[in-house]
Amino acid sequence: MFEQLFGSRIIEKVLFYMIANEKCFASELRQCFEIPLFGIQRALSRLENQGILVSVVEGNNRLYYWNPRYPFLADFKSFIGKAYATLSQEMKKKYYERPIRKRPRKKSKPL
Repeated sequence: MFEQLFGSRIIEKVLFYMIANEKCFASELRQCFEIPLFGIQRALSRLENQGILVSVVEGNNRLYYWNPRYPFLADFKSFIGKAYATLSQEMKKKYYERPIRKRPRKKSKPL
C-alpha cells in the first residue's frame, strides 16, 4: 500500500504494528512477520533517524516507540491509522494485534 511512499514494505509493516501496539522490540517484529531481523533493524533505524520513532535500551533489547517531540506525530498517526483501518480483520489479527494471554503465568516462572 505505502511501499512506494516509504521505500520499503517492512517500514509499512512496522508503522502498522506501531499503530496497533504503540511500542515494539525488533525481535518481536521478526517473530510476528517471519522476516530477517536485519531488515527490521534497518527499517527501525531509518524511522528513528527521521525522528518518527525513538528507542531506549531495556536490558539487552532496544524498545521502540513513537517520538512525542515529532512535530507532525498526530497527523502522521492519523494518516497511518486510516490506512490501518482498511486492512481486513484477519490480517490485523494475524500480524498486528498481540495475542491475549489465556492463562496466568506460573508463580515459579521468572519474568
